[in-house]
Amino acid sequence: MTDSRFKHAIILFAHGSRDSLWRRPIEAVAGQVKQLSPKTEVACAYLELTEPDLPTTVERLVLNGVNVIRIVPMFLGVGRHAREDLPLLLQDLQTRYAEVRFELRNAIGEEPELIRAMAAIALRPTA
Repeated sequence: MTDSRFKHAIILFAHGSRDSLWRRPIEAVAGQVKQLSPKTEVACAYLELTEPDLPTTVERLVLNGVNVIRIVPMFLGVGRHAREDLPLLLQDLQTRYAEVRFELRNAIGEEPELIRAMAAIALRPTA
């Protein structure tokens, strides 16, 4: 049973690109989240070169009553963006939205399930 005082959302946070096709895999993951959990609110946000950015996405969710936001960094590696840029953005958001609980997940590339999936793909013979 969920506590009705809390409205949750997930933000898939990715780098961004000038190439409009680049965002397709991130949006596909968002689509899978919705398919697996239709009641879960999920949004995509980008660090640069692609809209919407993280502050815009958070603002939209908060205006819709969301007060618990899980941010999932869609980075394979833990580079400067995951180590430095995202924590600074999150710090600003926590200051701006003190009433919102933010949950920051590890970069997706650190998750054992994804590592196993990538290994299985690498081992799969080509058609």
